[in-house]
Amino acid sequence: MNSPRALGLTIATAAIIADQATKAVVVANAGALGTGIAVGPGFNLVFGRNDGVTFGMLGGVPWWGLALLALGICLWLTVMLYRSDSRIEALAYGVIIGGALGNVIDRVRFGGVTDFLDFYVGRLHWPAFNLADVFVVCGVGLLLLASVLERRKDNSRVGQE
Repeated sequence: MNSPRALGLTIATAAIIADQATKAVVVANAGALGTGIAVGPGFNLVFGRNDGVTFGMLGGVPWWGLALLALGICLWLTVMLYRSDSRIEALAYGVIIGGALGNVIDRVRFGGVTDFLDFYVGRLHWPAFNLADVFVVCGVGLLLLASVLERRKDNSRVGQE
């Protein structure tokens, strides 16, 4: 896989598959996960649906509106992927696209996103999220890292001239 494009598209596909597989297991076990299953200190598996975006923001917006917004962003990210020569950027775009499309699939199928990862400290719970959300956040982190690395590379070139 020499092409950054091929890498990005492969990663996007893998992210969609991993996201949908985990959500399928959660949906199949929704009854047991309804009250939550303790996995370890500070971590439960739960079953929930979010009709909004991060932290429930934009809840109540029609599912198709959020799906169209996500598809538009994915289209833009795909253009960025095709323009990039950087493998780290391609990886980042791929995981973001895969995560976003994983959540779009849920919106189309269920009208909301399946969430199941519940982290907490004491009685304070972080809003439940899913693997697609993890992919999007990690992809954004990789894009930030790529930007920092590129800036360092540019600065080292300037110092050598």
